[in-house]
Amino acid sequence: MTPTHLSGRPAIPSLPTVLDAFNSAPAAEARGLLLDCLRSLRWADRIAAHRPYPTVEALLAASDEAAYDLTPSDLSEALAGETLPVLPDGAYMAAHMAMDAAHAAYESKFGHAFVICLDDLPPAEALDHVLAEIRSRLTNDPEEERVVASDELRRLAKGRLVGLLRGAGNCATSPNGAAPNA
Repeated sequence: MTPTHLSGRPAIPSLPTVLDAFNSAPAAEARGLLLDCLRSLRWADRIAAHRPYPTVEALLAASDEAAYDLTPSDLSEALAGETLPVLPDGAYMAAHMAMDAAHAAYESKFGHAFVICLDDLPPAEALDHVLAEIRSRLTNDPEEERVVASDELRRLAKGRLVGLLRGAGNCATSPNGAAPNA
């Protein structure tokens, strides 16, 4: 088949993207990459099993759907794989102590790590936001908090998938680095 010519120039075949590499990776490799995004075996297996994804948007939609379907056991498994957000460089010792104390209170009440997605937050605001959210969410009852934590895990997984797909010069994401329509 001869390439189509536009304005007297041959068409340039599209370059493979990170999404293409993810779609064609062996199942075990794709599953491993997905487990770096969310530590739920069921979620990772489900996303890997439904490849190939035609677009980043389709992959992110599948991620959301699979995250919404996490059972309480799946959610516990995913929460067990999470750690407290890292404090920004230069945070004072008092900030570390406040974060440790707030997290200890949270973990004591709910039995799992505090999870929060900070993707759209400037790093300078992260510490105050995390501390305020821990304090606020400590007022939740355990069932309310499981719903909030599940939503935060879903947002974290989506952000991590975007980061995974961003790759070096990957055209699967928009020029500003965000997934299209994400």
